[in-house]
Amino acid sequence: MEPKKAMKAMILAAGKGTRVQPITHVIPKPMIPILQKPVMEFLLELLKEHGFKEIMVNVSHLAEEIENYFRDGQRFGVEIAYSFEGRIEDGELVGDALGSAGGLKKIQDFQKFFDDTFVVLCGDALIDLDLSEAVKRHKEKGALATLITKTVPKENVSSYGVVVTDEDDRVKAFQEKPSIDSALSNNINTGIYLFEPEIFKYIPSNQPFDIGADLFPKLVEVGAPFFALSMDFEWVDIGKVPDYWSAIRNVLLGEVRQIEIPGKEVRPGIFTGLNVSANWDKINVKGPVYVGGMTCIEDGAIIVGPSMIGPSCYICEGATIDNSIIFDYSRIGPGVQLLEKLVFGRYCVDKNGDHLDLQDAALDWLITDSRRQDLGKPSPQQKAMAELLGTDLIGTVN
Repeated sequence: MEPKKAMKAMILAAGKGTRVQPITHVIPKPMIPILQKPVMEFLLELLKEHGFKEIMVNVSHLAEEIENYFRDGQRFGVEIAYSFEGRIEDGELVGDALGSAGGLKKIQDFQKFFDDTFVVLCGDALIDLDLSEAVKRHKEKGALATLITKTVPKENVSSYGVVVTDEDDRVKAFQEKPSIDSALSNNINTGIYLFEPEIFKYIPSNQPFDIGADLFPKLVEVGAPFFALSMDFEWVDIGKVPDYWSAIRNVLLGEVRQIEIPGKEVRPGIFTGLNVSANWDKINVKGPVYVGGMTCIEDGAIIVGPSMIGPSCYICEGATIDNSIIFDYSRIGPGVQLLEKLVFGRYCVDKNGDHLDLQDAALDWLITDSRRQDLGKPSPQQKAMAELLGTDLIGTVN
């Protein structure tokens, strides 16, 4: 008996992640951490579980960050290869993404890799989809292409791409972020696709071509066997800052099935990595909270969950972290009050995605890199400036 052939998959990881800026200035979207573990790692675990062990990843923006972490996939129990989209200019890599369908076609033109039913996933969503069941139903339909949809409450449709089908689930039309009144369906596109290799007949070579905007309308136009498959599964999109903020909150609240909070539970609802320096009797803390390893929290700090504080941070006395996400190596100064904020490097971002560059605003003594050695006490002028700004923007200093 022949061994079962490994199935093939593609993870789309070439986007710039403009809607998750400023995080994506230095971290590509698939590497954005969900409690210290990149989103793409969860996708690899899912693919492996369902027998998809040969995985192509198209990369462009910050490609080396993805490649240096995942390498050839050995330690994740899969095989990975990368397709770079871009060029070198003046010794620098410049990303130039080909669009999701164009990225697939580039790989297939290089060498016919996709030779059986294959799955395509976006690299910026947490999912726990039963991929084996999806493949089975795709084949039963005799589909060339299957788009996995999810049913959302009617009042949420205007945040998504809506998929309109006939009674046989054949895709008839798309509506991009329709108003609630004009939406013809409440099934949304989740960015998870199943294809047969014949799909490449519909994708041109050497030009940008998008699955959603270009390929799918073409399939509808020619009447190809293109179906929507509505499935019940968890889908946590982190395409925008508010999505990411709520994803972390949901994980901490125990509402995301496939993710357990890492670390040790040192008090009910308080989870820590290794060697956290904190006297929890002298810190006003209300869970759920995750604190990364080698972080120091001074006595008198206030931490209100759901909040995440990354590794190697320093939270000063009197600082308040309330419903906030603090990335690694952040120093939050004395008395700084953060409510529903995301602190990332030199940026302080609110949950809607509006951000303040602390360096440009000369506030990097309030929130800065915990590795800096030159931090004295704030001057009277700095204190006055902080008080003038008020807590809405960033906080006040004692």
